[in-house]
Amino acid sequence: MNYMRTALLLAGLTALFMGVGFLIGGKTGMLLALVVAAGMNFFTYWKADKMVLSMHGAHEVDEQTAPDLYRMVRDLAQRANLPMPKVYLMDEPQPNAFATGRNPENAAVAATTGLLNNLTREEVAGVMAHELAHIKNHDTLIMTITATIAGAISMIAQFGMFAGHNRDNNNGGGMGIIGTIAMVILAPLAAMLVQMAISRTREYAADRMGAEIAGQPMWLANALNKIAGAAQHIENDSAERSPATAHMFIINPLSGQRMDNLFSTHPATENRIAALQEMARTMGGTPAPSSPAASSRGPSPAWGGRRDSAPQRGPWG
Repeated sequence: MNYMRTALLLAGLTALFMGVGFLIGGKTGMLLALVVAAGMNFFTYWKADKMVLSMHGAHEVDEQTAPDLYRMVRDLAQRANLPMPKVYLMDEPQPNAFATGRNPENAAVAATTGLLNNLTREEVAGVMAHELAHIKNHDTLIMTITATIAGAISMIAQFGMFAGHNRDNNNGGGMGIIGTIAMVILAPLAAMLVQMAISRTREYAADRMGAEIAGQPMWLANALNKIAGAAQHIENDSAERSPATAHMFIINPLSGQRMDNLFSTHPATENRIAALQEMARTMGGTPAPSSPAASSRGPSPAWGGRRDSAPQRGPWG
């Protein structure tokens, strides 16, 4: 099912890419867009994960440079029956994280320094388990390809604005100034709608599986509450430079920006927390209130994060 969904997504975005090419250059532009899209699909499958990590200034860490985080991810990956992914850090004050990679054997998880500095160790584990769930579900391939092609659609649409006056009207590519402006606005919007179409169910599924991997749904629920609150007032510079990747993060890193409030690539955080609270109840526990007040009491010397004074049992000590 995941591979079929990926194929349908690629087909839809490729068709949109070709449509923009036709509007810019007629049949010639459509054929050129088809060739470019084919090459881009090949490139994104093999290289887009590295490109996305580079776009966000992520640097790889290991057991020597970030021992606690690395060991946490390793233990959670073992619980999820996954190969050990590469672990990256992003120097961003906003707490957030994402996963990328074409398959579980070639995957990576990336966390911001803000995540480690502002969340408890248990909450970080909930977030990392969520990202591992994306890897296990092969969502990372979908997210990476979507981000790359959606960004390309926006770029070619902008190019169409400048190239519009020089198009050959005889090959069917002429739109006029009104059509050109409409394309510049509607093409990126259509690409964003494709992202939204798969994002909500993907996030809910990853929340549920991540809670199962971590063993404590409220760890993720509390983390989502804190991250969503922080995203309202802490900027994420790398995400602002690369808005097409916003859907890859566990919480939209641009939710504090006006331009992103109209359409969201993520389900409502309140609904996600409610689902996790219900899951905690069905697992036999009484969920604690999900609020920023549920922070910890003291830094962890391993990576500067925070730890609850009375942690619940989990996959690591």
